[in-house]
Amino acid sequence: SPHFPCAATADMIGHFLSFLGLLYGLLVGQTYGFVYTQQESLYYALFNEVTEAKSLLEQVALVCQGRGSMYPKVLTKIRDYITDDLKKFCTKKDNKMSPSELLSARPIDDPLESIMYMTSVGEPGLIYQTIRSLRQARSARLGALQRKVPPVHIMLLWILSFFILGAFPLFGAASSSSVGSGLSWKSVPALLFGIITFADVLTKRLVGELLQPVGGAYNVDEVLNVMVRGLECELEERMGGMR
Repeated sequence: SPHFPCAATADMIGHFLSFLGLLYGLLVGQTYGFVYTQQESLYYALFNEVTEAKSLLEQVALVCQGRGSMYPKVLTKIRDYITDDLKKFCTKKDNKMSPSELLSARPIDDPLESIMYMTSVGEPGLIYQTIRSLRQARSARLGALQRKVPPVHIMLLWILSFFILGAFPLFGAASSSSVGSGLSWKSVPALLFGIITFADVLTKRLVGELLQPVGGAYNVDEVLNVMVRGLECELEERMGGMR
């Protein structure tokens, strides 16, 4: 077993652990604050986007109802937007398309672009402003969904954590002589090491959950499904001719 002849070694290892702990705490705290703010902005963007989508459906009903085959086509485009865009990250968990790729789609493949073309003749119609606001809300939602913390960032946090946990047993061995004789010096570092390891893994798992908008503890799946439930019901009623 290693031999530590003086308390200077324990002090040196203690300063080393303090430095690593401070650095690790700053990085994890900044990362947690960043991803939590990103998750919060996603909720705000979704509420704004669903509100604009409801406004679009109401305006389409006022402007296009009674115009023959155009009204069902516009309603179909709204349904495509809800299914293939608004709920895409929620209903298709195996989808590999990133938000930036979804935003870079051709205008001809954009349901909102098709709605604007069908409802505008010569110059932009009344629905143009609503579609513009809906696109801005959509961009905010896609921007909040875009992953901004690369995997290498999380990997570096794990490496730094490994250094801290690896140096902790050395500090415990170096400071063993300072523990009273009524308590075994081996049990104290072991207990503290277990608590620190558990807290460290729990903290990084919490950050990892915040990075997952779908399927995690902080996901928005259920909230989004509740928000669009009324919109989908009204859309189906209008497409079925009930309203």
